[in-house]
Formats: sequence, structure tokens, C-alpha cells
Amino acid sequence: MIQITEAARDAMASAIEGAGQPIAGLRLMVQSGGCAGLQYAMALELTREETDAVVEAEGGVTVLIDPDSQGYLLGTTIDFVSGLEGSGFVFDNPNAKSGCGCGKSFC
Repeated sequence: MIQITEAARDAMASAIEGAGQPIAGLRLMVQSGGCAGLQYAMALELTREETDAVVEAEGGVTVLIDPDSQGYLLGTTIDFVSGLEGSGFVFDNPNAKSGCGCGKSFC
């Protein structure tokens, strides 16, 4: 369903470990908003829903994707980059018709 680079997996694992409590997974979702119409969002989840798609990555990282977001994210590669302009997750989404300069929203 999605690909997660080693850098993204390490960043996700760090966020999960820093939660201070048992986490069911990192939720990846697509929401309305952003400068291009849709935006990516991530959140730590304490429970997983029966309808979630579950992606198990190496290192014990579990990514949860709700049914409404699954179609938008099919084939997406998630990376994590650090640079002079800051650090964050980057999404290479083959379903996006266009995106914005920040890389956090698409349509």
C-alpha cells in the first residue's frame, strides 16, 4: 500500500518511543485543507480501528490508515528529510495531480 524509507521509519519510531505510553500505531491520514485542497496529517493512536489498513514496517513501526484515506495514499512513499530549512516528512504520492511548495498538501 505505502512505502516507508529508513529515515521515515526511524523518525516514526522515535515519535512512538517518546510517547511515554503504549501506542497502537502512527495514524496517517488525508484531510481537507491546505493550500492545494487536501493535506497529510499524522497522529499517535492509542487504539486501532477494525477498518484501518495496517502497515507493519521494520523496527516495530505500525502505520494505521483509515478507509477514507487509503485511496489517496495508495503507492505513496514517505521519507523524512533534514536540512537547513528544517526537517519533516515528505510524501511522494503518485495519486496527486498537483501539490504546493510546502509538500504538505495536494489535490
